[in-house]
Amino acid sequence: MPQGNSAPLLTGSLIRERRLALGLRQGDVAQAIGISASYLNLIEHNKRKIGADVLEKLAQVLGTEVASLSEGAGGALIDDLRAAAATVAGVRAELERIEDFAGRFPGWAEVLAAQHRRAAQLERAVGALNDRLTHDPYLSASLHDVLSALSSVRSTAAILADTEDIDPDWRARFHRNLHQDSERLAAGAEALVAYLDGSDTPMEQGFASPQEEVEAWLAGRGWQLAELEAPDGQALLQAEVAGLASAAARKLAGAFLDQAAHEARLLPEVALRRAWERGEDDPAQIAAQVGLPVLAVMRRMALMPGVQAGLVICDASGTLLFRKPLDGFALPRYGAACPLWPLFAALARPMTPIAQRIEAAGRATRPFRTLSICETRLPMGFAGPALREAGMLIMPDAVPARGDAVLVLGSSCRICPREACPARREPSILAEASAQ
Repeated sequence: MPQGNSAPLLTGSLIRERRLALGLRQGDVAQAIGISASYLNLIEHNKRKIGADVLEKLAQVLGTEVASLSEGAGGALIDDLRAAAATVAGVRAELERIEDFAGRFPGWAEVLAAQHRRAAQLERAVGALNDRLTHDPYLSASLHDVLSALSSVRSTAAILADTEDIDPDWRARFHRNLHQDSERLAAGAEALVAYLDGSDTPMEQGFASPQEEVEAWLAGRGWQLAELEAPDGQALLQAEVAGLASAAARKLAGAFLDQAAHEARLLPEVALRRAWERGEDDPAQIAAQVGLPVLAVMRRMALMPGVQAGLVICDASGTLLFRKPLDGFALPRYGAACPLWPLFAALARPMTPIAQRIEAAGRATRPFRTLSICETRLPMGFAGPALREAGMLIMPDAVPARGDAVLVLGSSCRICPREACPARREPSILAEASAQ
C-alpha cells in the first residue's frame, strides 16, 4: 500500500514529468542524488515519502525550485476539475485518477478548470440578465417608452415622406414633433443602455426599487455598519442615508438603521466576536443569552466584519425583504426564489429551527450550512394580525456533504439547471445547456 507523503500527493508525478522533460534517465538521477533507482521509481509513483534533503537534491539535479516540485496541483484546481466532471450528465469521469491527470498534464488541467469557471460565470450572467429582463419593472417601462418614441418617429417620418403637398405650418409642426420624438428616443435608449451596462452604478434615481437602493448602499459599505459601535455612529450613518435617491429608500434605510442600532446596543460586536471565537456560532443560543430574537442575532452575525455569511429574510408571503448574498450562493434580484430553500420550510413551521447542509445547483458547486427559523410578532396584540418573518443564515461549510445529508437547490426556476426538480414551476433557460 502507498505510504503517506510528507509533501503533497503529486510531488512524485511532478518529479517524473520534470525528469522526462529534461530527457534524463531514472538511474542517472538516482545516482546523482545518492539513492537507488528502485527507490526513485517508488517516489515518482507517489509510493514513498520524500525527505526534505532528497527533495532538495532532486530540485538541484532537475534544475528547478523545491517549491515547484512540492506544491503539486492545488486543492482549488482539483475542486474545479471535480465540479466540471459533475456538470456533464451521462459521462463518467475517472475521478479516482483526477490528481494524476492534474499532475501529469497541469496545462490541460488549468485549461479545463478555466473553461469550467468561465462557463459558470456566463451562467450567472445569463441568470442575472434573464432575471432583469423577466421581472424588472423599470426595464419594462423603459422598453415601452423606447418603442413608443420609435413608433412616433416612424409615423411622423412616413407622413413627411408620403405626402408631397403639406401646408408649411403643418410641415413645421411635423418637423418639430419628429425632433422631439427623436430626442426622447435617444434619451430613452441611452438610459436603457446605461442601466443594462452600468451594473457598478445602478443607483441613479428611478433605476432601482427602494429595497435595491438600500441593499446597494449596504453593499457599497461592504455590508458593515461598524459606526454603530460608537455613541454617535447612528447619526453619522443617518447622514449617508439622507443622500439616497428616493424618499422610500431613505425611509427603509432609516428604519433598518434604528433596528440595527438597537440590536448593536444589546449585542455589541466585541461580545459577538468573543462568542464566535469560542466556537459559539449558534444564533439561537446567543439569542437566549442576550435576550434578543434569533433573527436579530442572525442580522448581527451577517453584518459582522470579517465573517463570511449571507442572510435572507422574508415575510409570510415569501417576499424577500433582505438579501445579503454570499459568494457561490446566488439570490434572485426579482421574482420568486427557489421553493426548496429551507427559509420557506421554516416559514411553514414557526419557531422550529431548521439546520440544513446545501449545495447550489450549477457548475460552481460549493457546500453551505444554513440555519433557518420563523418568528411571529403581534404588534397589535391578540386583537391584531400575527406577522411572520423567516430568516436563513448561509455560511460556508468546510466539509463537502454527500447523499441525503445535502439538499441541492437553485436560485430560481428560470436559471436552475436541475431539469427534473420536483418543485419546478417553469422551464429553465439553462436546462438545455447543462444537458449538452
